[in-house]
Amino acid sequence: MAALADRLAAVSGRSTCRLTHRGRKTGKPYQVVVWFMVDGETVYLATANASRQWVRNVQVNPSVGFDVGGKTFTGTSERVREPAGERHVMDLVMGKYWYVWPLVTLARLVGFDPKPAASFRVRLAA
Repeated sequence: MAALADRLAAVSGRSTCRLTHRGRKTGKPYQVVVWFMVDGETVYLATANASRQWVRNVQVNPSVGFDVGGKTFTGTSERVREPAGERHVMDLVMGKYWYVWPLVTLARLVGFDPKPAASFRVRLAA
């Protein structure tokens, strides 16, 4: 598994990945460019818009693939719903996408704990 962590570490600084997901009705493959965060051997995906098609599709067909930095990965996604998990994803977003940090920090200072509209944990195949 160390090889997987090394492969992910090599691309973790990239801003976006090309996510391949399957249509929830047709099974047809689609691609979309999304933000991603790496935490060890796990990839997290997050969005501020839970009604996006990819979000709706991966909830029905959780098998996904993604390409980033010339490397390809496949895995199974699961929705992050537990509050601690959602906060962890938001912390990862803040750590990677610096321009989100001031807004989230300010919100937390005034007692609001923002979270992504939808976030997913992707367990990767080795």
